[in-house]
Amino acid sequence: MDRLKKLPLNNQLIIISCLAGLALVSATTIYTLSQTATQEETETVQLQPINAVTALGRIEPQGKMIQLSPSPDLGGAKIAKLLVEEGDRVKSGQTIALVDNYRRASAAVELARQELKIAKADLAIIQAGAKQGDIDAQAANLKQVKARLEGEIAADRAEIARLQAQLRTEISEKQATRDRLKAELQNAASEFKRYQKLAQEGVISESELDSRRLAVDTAQKAVAEAQASYNRTLDTLQQQINQAQAIALQNKSTLQEQILEAEATLDSIGEVREVDVIKAQSEVDRAIAALQQAEEDLELTSVKAPTDGQIIKITTYPGEIVGDDGVVEFAQTSRMMVVAEVYESDIRKVKLGQTAYIKSETGAFKGEVTGKVSQIGLKIGKQDVLNTDPAADVDSRVVEVNIHLDAETSSRISHLTNSKAMVKINL
Repeated sequence: MDRLKKLPLNNQLIIISCLAGLALVSATTIYTLSQTATQEETETVQLQPINAVTALGRIEPQGKMIQLSPSPDLGGAKIAKLLVEEGDRVKSGQTIALVDNYRRASAAVELARQELKIAKADLAIIQAGAKQGDIDAQAANLKQVKARLEGEIAADRAEIARLQAQLRTEISEKQATRDRLKAELQNAASEFKRYQKLAQEGVISESELDSRRLAVDTAQKAVAEAQASYNRTLDTLQQQINQAQAIALQNKSTLQEQILEAEATLDSIGEVREVDVIKAQSEVDRAIAALQQAEEDLELTSVKAPTDGQIIKITTYPGEIVGDDGVVEFAQTSRMMVVAEVYESDIRKVKLGQTAYIKSETGAFKGEVTGKVSQIGLKIGKQDVLNTDPAADVDSRVVEVNIHLDAETSSRISHLTNSKAMVKINL
């Protein structure tokens, strides 16, 4: 540098100019080489084939997540009892919840069952006809009535015969008494006539004649009393005989009617009428229909799992009215999948059966899991799973691609429904 300062000014300018030119040439050469290398590297990258499609996705059960609710016929139903908890695994047909009219519907079913039992029992009784015991009992009753008739007839005849015999005996006795008293009267009258003649002749006293007259009067009164007793006995016993005959006739008529009734009952007991069978069968059919209706009403009062699955979330608790969100969110988490949102520009590269590698964008699960492309959507829509990158295009057009996972992987991430994932599909 000291040497340069000692040279003339013109020489200094020439040397400086040469050095500046040399520096410019060197810089130009370096820039050219750098651009050439960059272009070659870019061309090399562009020439390398693309062997994967990347996309954002979300984890879902294969059977989709559904909201379980009571029957729409039970509008405004209130939950009475909840039988599951969040995370519980349930079987197909398992009862998840009961609504508030479950008990009333259960009672109606039990009542319908009892009514059906009664109807069937009535039909069986009619079809079987009367029990042999009933037939034997009715036959015995008929025999008893007939025997009673015979007994009553015999008793009535005996009573009438007794009264008639008593009538004959008493009439005979009364007649004998009357005849004796009449004889005594005739004797007293004869004695009075004789004493009357003696009194006229002055043989006896007047007082003795009066005594004989009194004897005649006494005898006449005795004859009159005997005749009255005879008539009274005759009338009384005859009335008793007439009454006994009337009672006998009435008893015979009554018992004969009872015999006819017992015979008719015995005939009806052994008869099985077709019309009775038809009526009883109709009652059974009606009871069956009532039971079916009651069971259907009871079925409406419970919320059941449509398939095997898992309770993801409880949305309605006991005492609350079921709303639009249903009672629980339910899904088949035993088989999980990832729904990848593949860009519209890349969807043509995706094929069924391709292997996909999935990682959690949020670190919800560790490592990487694999699956197979099982379904490619037929509709292009907006992106639902948003990238955490604030500069990402939220209006990207995407197609949903379902990637099914195996059972082991499904059990590993079954609790991560709707978790975000990063998907790479190998081409």
